[in-house]
Amino acid sequence: MDKEIIHQFIVNALSEDVGDGDHTSLSTIEAGTQGKAKLLVKDTGILAGVELAAEIFHEVDPNLKINIFLSDGAEVKPKDIAFEVEGDAQSILKAERLVLNCMQRMSGIATNTNQIVHLLQGTNTKVLDTRKTTPGLRYLEKWAVRIGGGVNHRFGLYDMILIKDNHVDYSGGIRQAIENANRYLADTGRKLAIEIEVRNLDELEQVLQTGNINRILIDNFNFDDLRQAVSMIQGRYITEASGGITIDNIRDYADCGVDYVSVGALTHSVKSLDLSLKAV
Repeated sequence: MDKEIIHQFIVNALSEDVGDGDHTSLSTIEAGTQGKAKLLVKDTGILAGVELAAEIFHEVDPNLKINIFLSDGAEVKPKDIAFEVEGDAQSILKAERLVLNCMQRMSGIATNTNQIVHLLQGTNTKVLDTRKTTPGLRYLEKWAVRIGGGVNHRFGLYDMILIKDNHVDYSGGIRQAIENANRYLADTGRKLAIEIEVRNLDELEQVLQTGNINRILIDNFNFDDLRQAVSMIQGRYITEASGGITIDNIRDYADCGVDYVSVGALTHSVKSLDLSLKAV
């Protein structure tokens, strides 16, 4: 966990939610009232966000005490209790919605990811996330993917060169795009991996002839062409398949022999896990 990123996220989220005060709690609950609440699971899946919840409670009120029963990555079912929090009742309620919003979404992502990880068992293929994340929540969503057993792709535009179709078209072709990228790295002194997307076997052949890349993104290939692409690459580069991959066909993609399958739906189309924070 990157404490600095998490701290800034919590500060911004609380500012958005609390504004100049939780006036409902301030008006109905006497100052200093002590209370206890439990995080109740109401769904089946993989729990995620417990460590984050502890940070949120601490940011709201360092005097709140948290007793954790289930950690991130635990398999949960209805009526399980993940943790209890005890202390100032107004503080507990101030943190409640932020804790639930984060944990429900993170747990949904972890659950989806874990389901895919199980489908890939017995292959050498791992599931990757993408940059198709909720603005402001990318760190949390990618954290949840890891909790579910998946692998993070690049975090942003800054930590890898990923040459996609538009980059190829704007730069004048496959060879030119790769040469431009390598020249940029040499000129700037940056050390970044280069991945390039190919749309067909002809583009793949151009990439193999040019070289000077680290990973090939094989996009929207049918299974026959994907198997042929893997055969052409012969393990010289990391391979990643993308485009139209769903829970129903992901095993078929893995069986084609790619190293990774990337699934945007891990983070952009997720059903939150049902959780609630109940006073004890």
